Amino acid sequence: MERLNIGLIGWGTVGCGVIEILNSNSEILRKRLGVELYLKRVADIDLEKPRPVDVPMDILTVDANQILEDPDIDIVVELIGGTEPAKTFIRKALERGKHVVTANKALLAVHGNELFDFARKNQRIIAYEASVAGGIPFIKALREGLAANNIDTILGILNGTANFILTRMTETGVSFKDALKEAQERGYAEADPTLDIEGIDTAHKLAIAAAIAFNMPVSFDAVYKEGITNIDPLDIEFGREFGFQLKLLAIARKTSKGIELRVHPTFVPCDHVLAGVRGAYNAVYVHGDAVGNVMFYGLGAGMMPTGSAVVSDIIDLARDITHGASVRIPPLGSYEVEEAELKPIDELETSYYFRFSAVDQPGVLSKISGILGKYNISISAVIQKGRHVGGAVPIVMITHEAVEKAVRKALDEIDRLDVVRAKTQLVRIENLSGNGI
Repeated sequence: MERLNIGLIGWGTVGCGVIEILNSNSEILRKRLGVELYLKRVADIDLEKPRPVDVPMDILTVDANQILEDPDIDIVVELIGGTEPAKTFIRKALERGKHVVTANKALLAVHGNELFDFARKNQRIIAYEASVAGGIPFIKALREGLAANNIDTILGILNGTANFILTRMTETGVSFKDALKEAQERGYAEADPTLDIEGIDTAHKLAIAAAIAFNMPVSFDAVYKEGITNIDPLDIEFGREFGFQLKLLAIARKTSKGIELRVHPTFVPCDHVLAGVRGAYNAVYVHGDAVGNVMFYGLGAGMMPTGSAVVSDIIDLARDITHGASVRIPPLGSYEVEEAELKPIDELETSYYFRFSAVDQPGVLSKISGILGKYNISISAVIQKGRHVGGAVPIVMITHEAVEKAVRKALDEIDRLDVVRAKTQLVRIENLSGNGI
């Protein structure tokens, strides 16, 4: 075999990165593989849009079936995103004996179990390194490099858009709205940023990573999701006074009461390495029983970083094909994927940050603390300053560990007090110690 033929469906930003890498690094890749990676055809619905890389006209098509039905194409790369027609294309490629590379985290988070099973039945591989953390080789590390470990915790900053927004709010004090506008102007955020700022994109990635880490099916619907749209710079400022930085954190944790899967704004200690992840960068922190704590850091999106991850999958598949290995590693890294007990968010036990907007008069603090005590919520620290916010003053509290269900009941009762002027702001705290989990 002198060359492997690749068909690319989706000539967008990441597709351009893949083409650029295949072209510019072709000789390096040939030496590493012993065969040529040949881009035989590129399909996209819009072939006229200006792009940063050129493609010969004779390999372009608007019909993806010219790739799917071509018996000479060995690997199909799907980069169109969304559920359909991507799902149909992937199934058709597998049916026709082709291996698939995809960066489609939304599709895999929702339909991954079905697609992985279909790939297994057809003795073909779906490779998806680029679906989680962009250019960071995290999936490979989780499935292979950390395979010896019983992993109990994953903490991830997995969305560069959200992290950029929170970084700007932290460093400049601007509002969420202004930080989002800047992110859009710089190209970090889409015109419709909903998936990024509401935590949905992060939840897609967490569902995939947790499935590998815990030998369980992909369980996107079980992930608790909360975005950053209600974050106020005031809360970031108060958090800093307590020694915390605010991050949109993906958390997967194995506990005695089941597996936690949650995405929400989170205060982490300023001395933890995740607190220093700035701008559009991603980071994933993992604890395994043998390896201890490890962290992966880098660009989680973009033409070239994500293109790098896609081409790394192509290289892995090329090695398997040339050595006659059809399915060397199961899609989720385990031959025995089992349903897991999942811990609902109501049963979460953690520390909390509260900001109450209350009338500045005697007895208010005792009323609030009395209700918290009624629900077994213990106060660790309090800040009360005479800053008037909407006609009220902020009272900020940090709690010891409490149960989410009790916290929700307490806040509902507090918010109905006649001395409280606005809905209480809540941020969960991950009690991390230094560089440990």
